Amino acid sequence: MMRGIIFAVALAALTAHAQEFPARPVRIIVPFAPGGVADNSARVVAEPLGQRLGQQVVVENRPGASGNIGTQQVAQSPADGYTLLLGFDGTMVINPHVFPKTGFDTLKDFAPVTKLGDATLILVAHPSLPAKTLQEMLQLAKTKPLPYGTSGTGGTPHLAGEMLKQRTGAQLEHVPYKGGGPAVIDVLGGQIPLVFTAIASAQQYVRGGRLIGLGVPGAKRSAALPDVPTLQEAGVPNVAIGTWFGLLAPNSAPKPVVARLHAEVVKIIQSPEFRKQMADIGAEPVGNKPEEFAAFIKAEIPKYEKVIRASGAKAD
Repeated sequence: MMRGIIFAVALAALTAHAQEFPARPVRIIVPFAPGGVADNSARVVAEPLGQRLGQQVVVENRPGASGNIGTQQVAQSPADGYTLLLGFDGTMVINPHVFPKTGFDTLKDFAPVTKLGDATLILVAHPSLPAKTLQEMLQLAKTKPLPYGTSGTGGTPHLAGEMLKQRTGAQLEHVPYKGGGPAVIDVLGGQIPLVFTAIASAQQYVRGGRLIGLGVPGAKRSAALPDVPTLQEAGVPNVAIGTWFGLLAPNSAPKPVVARLHAEVVKIIQSPEFRKQMADIGAEPVGNKPEEFAAFIKAEIPKYEKVIRASGAKAD
């Protein structure tokens, strides 16, 4: 009898907490500088989420240590739903393998809310390269080393290049930059022949004929550049890698609060406005359940561990 009363009281307290939430502004911590897919996706969500919650939702940028600083800040925040993380593949499932210490545990310190979207990567070439298809490039790279640029060591574009190298035996030499933008600028100028980058950074140049799209390392073609084949279609199977981003709360956040956040964010993701804004930055909306997002993250960690170990990638 007493146990039933205690359970009923606890349930009533949780329900009241969810009904009262939020009683003050909510923060979304983006562990990167302003600009880019991660930051843009947080800002696309923040305003409509604030309208739905009846409280302001503020995006705060906390860059540093490849995203570790801002991510650690959320991990150490009160688990009340008022501080959220814009989680990114690089910080959540890659950094634990390339940094000796990150300051957080991806699986223990966070309560996933939902994956917001997937951003497709693309391998592009300068038109001067005597190879106009992926297979032609790979044949060329078996006769001499070909440099490929990325946004930095250990990032998803770098690992996509390493996967391609491991699957084909091509001589691809990684050239890390301080961001995807400088890498794209150098391939446009002919300083390097190849770049792996987010499709949003290259799509205008591919459409304009200034770069050649060789392939996308995803499960399906990108709606932004539907004429560019997947790597599997171009003859290289088992190279499925891409950038993703989503919302997470600190672990032990009340389940009713996480459920409320999930319900409201998914409604935003399903809106035509959100879908258009995602398309503009070369991303596809998702909006899965918290448990599905959690299972996805758990499966991503060993997948990246294997390719990182083989590549020898370490944090800069």
